[in-house]
Amino acid sequence: MSAKFMQDEIIQIVDRQFMAYNLKDAHMWASTYAENAVQQTMDGVILASGRSEIQKNILARFQEPDLKAVLLNRTVYDNVVIDHEIITRNLPEGLGSVEMLCIYTVEYGYISRGIFKVFNQQFINSET
Repeated sequence: MSAKFMQDEIIQIVDRQFMAYNLKDAHMWASTYAENAVQQTMDGVILASGRSEIQKNILARFQEPDLKAVLLNRTVYDNVVIDHEIITRNLPEGLGSVEMLCIYTVEYGYISRGIFKVFNQQFINSET
């Protein structure tokens, strides 16, 4: 298997996860993660461990009517994909957006680890 083919396959896995997020399809989204995958913050706080917990944790977020991710930049190094995204969210304080740095490790056809850094929270002015 060529390095180019492997890189394309890794990108397809992360693309499928990204697409499922915007479709708010929790099953499809979680199916891109390994059974023993871990999601954590950049500071090492574990957000979810295992595919079923990962799927359970995303269900509330997928209820947000304005939820949408936009990919600003992607860099791929071997089996690591680094996405810079802006996420529109229905936050407790109102409609807003956050930027996210998402670092995905892909092994054996699944995301085995996701590390996330959230920054630059902004609120969208609803006044016209």
